[in-house]
Amino acid sequence: MSLQTSRSESLAESEVFHILGNDRRRAIVQLLAETAGQIDVSDVATEIAATEADGTPVPNNLYKSVYVSLQQTHLPQLEEDAVIEYDSEAKTISPGPNFDDVLTYVDGQQDRRPLTLQFHLGLCVLGLALIAIAGLNLPGISSIDPVFWSVLVMLAVAASSLYQLLS
Repeated sequence: MSLQTSRSESLAESEVFHILGNDRRRAIVQLLAETAGQIDVSDVATEIAATEADGTPVPNNLYKSVYVSLQQTHLPQLEEDAVIEYDSEAKTISPGPNFDDVLTYVDGQQDRRPLTLQFHLGLCVLGLALIAIAGLNLPGISSIDPVFWSVLVMLAVAASSLYQLLS
């Protein structure tokens, strides 16, 4: 196992952008997030080489080039920044203390806002529809005050927002 000489404080946003500014480092973070645990460096090199080969068979020299660059450049950088923990004897990597800080900036990993916004929009449309229907004097729905429907929808939106904020 390699000697970890990484930092203990979290990463500044500029450092995260520097880390993710390289395609191979970004791929390492994405692959590690998909495996939820540890992954072999050879598997990471294989995946990155396949991506760089763009659908054609991966030439052996490309795999070797990727593997060497991971070993000499990218894994030490990510380990130094405590994004990963690298076991140089077993040739495996696992998430480090700052992994989640970096992962939040990787495409598709954190941004649940569009889904939340769609849910809130749906609640608002439902609320407006219930208020409009209540104005039509239909049995059942019209017997409930439109202000009640408004408050109910607002409470649902507030509860959903609070849930998203705390999760």
